Amino acid sequence: MSWVAIIILLILGVSLVALEIVALPGLVSGIVGMIFLGVGVWQSYSTYDTVAGNVVLLSSVVVCLLLIVFLMRSKTWRFFGLKAEIDSKVNTVDEQVLPVGARGTTLSRLAPTGKALINGQQVEVHTVSDFVDENVEVEITKVEGYKITVKKVEKE
Repeated sequence: MSWVAIIILLILGVSLVALEIVALPGLVSGIVGMIFLGVGVWQSYSTYDTVAGNVVLLSSVVVCLLLIVFLMRSKTWRFFGLKAEIDSKVNTVDEQVLPVGARGTTLSRLAPTGKALINGQQVEVHTVSDFVDENVEVEITKVEGYKITVKKVEKE
């Protein structure tokens, strides 16, 4: 086997080991990479002499160790990490926009949960008592976090 083939095997092996560490957990690419490294070292021993095999073995071990140390440093992962901060909340309702006592119209049947249009906003609402049909006027009775409880407005 020529030096070019041995070097290609070693480069493929190191690349697969690096992929195992960075992107593809699950041992498959790491095992295949170690097999490529082993075949490259074995071919250098069998095709050439012991000195060449020792040089290839030592350089493969050093390159893999340097790669692991480089990839495990915390500064390396800054390039991969998300830097944006998300400070929004999805499970709260602004009680100033939808205060207790606000009225709106149901967009779907509340059985016991459905949609309603209150103060120009389409929101999911819940009813405690009976079912409420669509296009019926409702009033907010309670707001807890993201849960809006309504009741049917009785016509006078």
